[in-house]
Amino acid sequence: MSAQGNLLPVATGRESWRTLRALARARRWPLIAAVAALVAGSLLAMLTPLVLGRIVDLVAAGKGAAAMTGPAAALVAVAIGAAFLKALGQVLVARVGEPSVAELREKALERALDLDLETVEAAGTGDLVSRVTEDMQLVAEVARDILAYFAISLLTIALTVVGLGALDWRFALAGLCAVPIQALTARWYLKAAPEVYAAERVARGALAQRQLDSIGGARTVRAFGLGERHLAGVAEASRAAIGLAMRAVRTQTRFYGRLNGAEFVGLTAILIVGFLMVRADIASIGEATAAALLFIRLFDPINIVLGLLDDIQQGGAGLARLAGVIDMPRRPAPEHPREPASAAVETEGVTFAYRPGHVVVDGVDLSVAPGERVALVGASGAGKTTLVKLIGGVHATGGGAVRLGGVPLEDLDQATLRRTVALVSQEVHVFAGTVADDLRLAAPEATEERLWEVLTMVGADGWATALPHGLATVVGEGGHRLTPTQGQQLALARLALADPPIAVLDEATAEAGSAGSRELEAAAARVLRGRTSLVVAHRLSQAADSDRVVVMAGGRVVEQGPHEELIAAGGGYARLWEAWRAHRAE
Repeated sequence: MSAQGNLLPVATGRESWRTLRALARARRWPLIAAVAALVAGSLLAMLTPLVLGRIVDLVAAGKGAAAMTGPAAALVAVAIGAAFLKALGQVLVARVGEPSVAELREKALERALDLDLETVEAAGTGDLVSRVTEDMQLVAEVARDILAYFAISLLTIALTVVGLGALDWRFALAGLCAVPIQALTARWYLKAAPEVYAAERVARGALAQRQLDSIGGARTVRAFGLGERHLAGVAEASRAAIGLAMRAVRTQTRFYGRLNGAEFVGLTAILIVGFLMVRADIASIGEATAAALLFIRLFDPINIVLGLLDDIQQGGAGLARLAGVIDMPRRPAPEHPREPASAAVETEGVTFAYRPGHVVVDGVDLSVAPGERVALVGASGAGKTTLVKLIGGVHATGGGAVRLGGVPLEDLDQATLRRTVALVSQEVHVFAGTVADDLRLAAPEATEERLWEVLTMVGADGWATALPHGLATVVGEGGHRLTPTQGQQLALARLALADPPIAVLDEATAEAGSAGSRELEAAAARVLRGRTSLVVAHRLSQAADSDRVVVMAGGRVVEQGPHEELIAAGGGYARLWEAWRAHRAE
């Protein structure tokens, strides 16, 4: 497996074949039946040129129309039988390909969802998105539309060469004149194309990342006047992708031009040898005709096989990128997993850096009692979000320890960790599907009564009742559009359904307006009641309502205590509070 910079790894050829073999092994009998049907169909179709050659000999011998009845009937029977077997083979190939593609898609998505966030962030979400969308589509097209034609064409080529040899070895030898040109063409193409297509896939991933960064951070881009810079970046990535696409087109054009030259050389040799053999009375006109027709019959399958190498190469590049994700090493499971004894949270000397030498969290000691609500405040870049991600197990610490209920994070398996702590961020995402489906992502077994209960808890029952079809209303992509406040209410409702003992809210009310923020803060307070909770406070009203306020600066804890005590102390938090109150009064 190879890696390209910070991008996710790409599987080697051997690793990709291993993935394919595993998929095929699970469906060996339909695959064997498909190969048998395709072989039988190709054998039957090969009789057509031979029968036509026989008709030519009958005409040359001056035979009447009655002599043509048998060969004509044979042609009809051959056509019907070959068409049936070809269709059967394609159906059986589909029965192998479609489930294989579905399994590959499920494995890739399952592994993608299980990746560490820091790995995805280092690679860029565009790289991962392009793999599970564009690369998956390429592989699906190869399996669905290309695999059957490729297999049929290979069989046709092999059996037709055997047929030429059966007529006369000299016909086969003449036809082989095209092989050196075709072999050199294929060799050149197989060497040149993978590099081109792999580079094009990477360039498309980089373009997707540029677009995601610009669209996802549109507000920040506009606020800081970075529009021109981002447009220039997208344009640069687009030019790189277009340049590689044009390079791929030029490679493909040269490829087909050389194949046409090989066809001309091979057919010319067959016709010359046929003429000489007929003149020397070694072969009949019908046999020479059959040989020429057999060679002409090779044009399409050879062009299909070599032409489909274009799609196979792209599909292979896509498969390697998907297999690279699927085969990524998983986070090691604890040898002796433990269960947290309580809902307490403790960090001891925790440090973290996204890049060497750029420490974001620096030696933080923090202890949160079961059921306590702690607000984290501080300037942007103080390390608040990173700290709560470390507590939630999203990132692995660079030093120090995080303990939940007295148990270090590394002693918790992933299922226990996700059951113990849940994080709601400011990034609103409404999943495509019904409202009920969106909610049941957190608790698949939840009854409709329970769904309404949590919607009422977060203050969403009013708008949910007004939806055209209630909980059966489709929301998300292509469905009913929800406001940011409504999307965050759904996220809080999912948190209530998941019912973790420890909850983390990372500026979960930041995207709402002032009225929406008050609604969300009240909803969050109801959901967090009775849980150990850490709230990255976007508004200091959240800090004032907390049991304790922790002030961070430069990755360190600089103040902590109840809101009133910190105000009385007259330190940095008190000044921050006064500035925030003055801003609200304006």
